[in-house]
Amino acid sequence: MTLHRDLLINGQYVPALSGRTTEDLNPFTGEVYATVAAAGVEDVARAVEAAHAAFPSWAASSPFARRAVLLAAADILDGRGKEAAELMAGETGGITPWAYFNVALAANILREAAAGTTAPRGEVLNAQEEGVLGLAIRRPLGVVAAFAPWNAPLILGIRAVAAPLAVGNTVVVKASEDAPIACALFLADILREAGLPDGVLNVITNDRADAAVIAEALIADPRVRAVNFTGSTEVGRVIGTHAARHIKPAVLELGGKNAIIVLDDADVDYAVDAAVFGVFMHSGQICMSGDRVLVHRSLAEEFTAKFTARVAALPAGDPADPGTVIGPLVGAGSAARVAALVADAVAKGATVLTGGGEPQGALHPATVLTGVTEDADIHTREIFGPVCVVATFADDDEAVALANATEQGLTCGIITENGTHGLAVAERIDTGIVHINDQSVADEPQSPFGGTKSSGYGRFGGHWGLDAFTTTRWVTVATKHAHYPF
Repeated sequence: MTLHRDLLINGQYVPALSGRTTEDLNPFTGEVYATVAAAGVEDVARAVEAAHAAFPSWAASSPFARRAVLLAAADILDGRGKEAAELMAGETGGITPWAYFNVALAANILREAAAGTTAPRGEVLNAQEEGVLGLAIRRPLGVVAAFAPWNAPLILGIRAVAAPLAVGNTVVVKASEDAPIACALFLADILREAGLPDGVLNVITNDRADAAVIAEALIADPRVRAVNFTGSTEVGRVIGTHAARHIKPAVLELGGKNAIIVLDDADVDYAVDAAVFGVFMHSGQICMSGDRVLVHRSLAEEFTAKFTARVAALPAGDPADPGTVIGPLVGAGSAARVAALVADAVAKGATVLTGGGEPQGALHPATVLTGVTEDADIHTREIFGPVCVVATFADDDEAVALANATEQGLTCGIITENGTHGLAVAERIDTGIVHINDQSVADEPQSPFGGTKSSGYGRFGGHWGLDAFTTTRWVTVATKHAHYPF
């Protein structure tokens, strides 16, 4: 029997008012994995109303009470690894190690948010008037609209809600159409089990055809006071525009055209290990995945031969098989999109070192290209699939120029055995994140996460994430009566 899930509104799982549902497909088999309620604009209003009504009491709750819920949720999530792996394989094609990594990091995001509930939030100010105490106090904003993506559903689903909840906001989550259960409903189940009060977290699922209308209605609702979105740059521009139109702060974590730079003093075997992981983890469907591997000319021949051989040997297929490394993309359409990028590059002069060809449904082969020309679509577009481009450089200046030659600036990996050399190059890279002697994919809950340029603005993680979902209130306390001119 096919699994079915309804909307979560005010602590109750309820169908859409229209009674409509939509299908949630398994990308590996192409079959229906589940059905979910297909919300309309009227359901968005119901969810926002529930969050708005729950805000005063949740904002007034003690930091210790909020911390207890978040810590309990982290422990519950830690014990749901098997369930999460089955869910992620069924909805997104995620392989088992990726699912368990999602569980571990999402649980630690909850713990980091829990720690932040009792962190100092404000400053004591020097007042102009004698006998006056000035305070700058951080306060929750109200209802937060959170957009949870599919590709790292537990990590990014929890990241969308943990900090807002920790500082006293209530949340309405719009779940991804590709993983509505894993990125939102599954996590809401856990938070409710941990003791989160009714209405504090609400979940909207929708049919893909209604996505734009649902998103606009959610952001436009006057009771929504802030927005956070993780997803593609293309959609992020739309979300940011809606938020700006309604004068609402937004945190946008968008796509990347990330480089892994192999400097002339790198250990080649380590560089190969790092690049294989940084490019092909989760079939390249991570915003931090390395689209480009830039290698110093002196190492290029050895690196390329070893790297290509490793990529060609990566096991591909069923995500439920523990040995699989390259699982399916999120859907056959995504695989076709990636194949079209490869075909365009080849038509314009690129060489396929391994992989290429037509995908089998949602499975696209792990592919390495070289000789990609600047007029090829893949030169500028985010790949978001198991494909990378290998290019060479002559010196550090050229490496920096190549790495920065993109509208996006999320992350970068620099492989070197000389930390000073790596730091000198890192200081010239225009990204929000740089990893020296590591590849481009890394995420820690206590660290600022976000990009520059078209990779978005604002930061998740640590106190930066908490501050993003609060506002500053200036408060003064006069210790004596003031004198007025009239």
